[in-house]
Amino acid sequence: MSRWNEKYHDKFKRHSLSGQLMDVRYLDAAWRKVRANRGSGGIDGETIESFEAKKGTELAEIRIQLKERRYKPQPVRRVYIPKPDGRQRPLGIPTIRDRVVQQTLKDLLEPIFEEIFLEGSHGYRPGKDAHQAMRKVQGYINRGYCWIVDADIQGFFDHVNHRILMDLVREKVADGRVLDLLESFLKCGVMNEGEFESTAEGTPQGGVVSPLLANIYLNHFDRRMGEEEFLLLRYADDFLIFCKTEEDAQKARGMAEKILKEELKLNLNPGRHGY
Repeated sequence: MSRWNEKYHDKFKRHSLSGQLMDVRYLDAAWRKVRANRGSGGIDGETIESFEAKKGTELAEIRIQLKERRYKPQPVRRVYIPKPDGRQRPLGIPTIRDRVVQQTLKDLLEPIFEEIFLEGSHGYRPGKDAHQAMRKVQGYINRGYCWIVDADIQGFFDHVNHRILMDLVREKVADGRVLDLLESFLKCGVMNEGEFESTAEGTPQGGVVSPLLANIYLNHFDRRMGEEEFLLLRYADDFLIFCKTEEDAQKARGMAEKILKEELKLNLNPGRHGY
């Protein structure tokens, strides 16, 4: 990339988000959302109720640590919830403090990336839901797109490549303090039955900012499939590709597999390959 192009793209990045990150009003707004969502506490035993009892002190301390670049996320607490097929889905539960900081990051980053997310992405986005997605499905079928690739990504949240994700975030964000903080959450590790596990890849399901990071990561997939002129509808790591012939559907699946594997280091779920 030429220096001119670097400057051209650089001017569209957000360079100064730290002031908002450390603004007590943003932290307080984030806390109110965390409180409304309830949920259990992380590895430190702090609960919503105990945090609220000393909210002023807690938020002030978070602000100081962020300002001095001393804030260190704690490992998430690993829990498992049953899936309909009998398997268990792992969740990572952050501490209340970490949830507040993650919510602040989400509130800062979400409007920035909503500007570049594509219309075919429906999961975890403001103003979009599964009902809208289903209406689009019916509309595409009515237009003759009767061959549909139905697929999902194998172990998506566990296999997000940190380097690729941070490069995608850097396409829109240049604030080093925010980038370092976000990366520290990716690498904070997991406590699983008292044993610490490092996190060299992945973004734990259960984290406040994880759904947004998932969409940032897979927006690259949305964009690339669009460049290849395929009609894609995605809800988190599940997606449909709409085609008019069986041959096009086979090509679409092959292209999706290629882009995911070569550009995002991900694999399709081999147990799901319907048309």
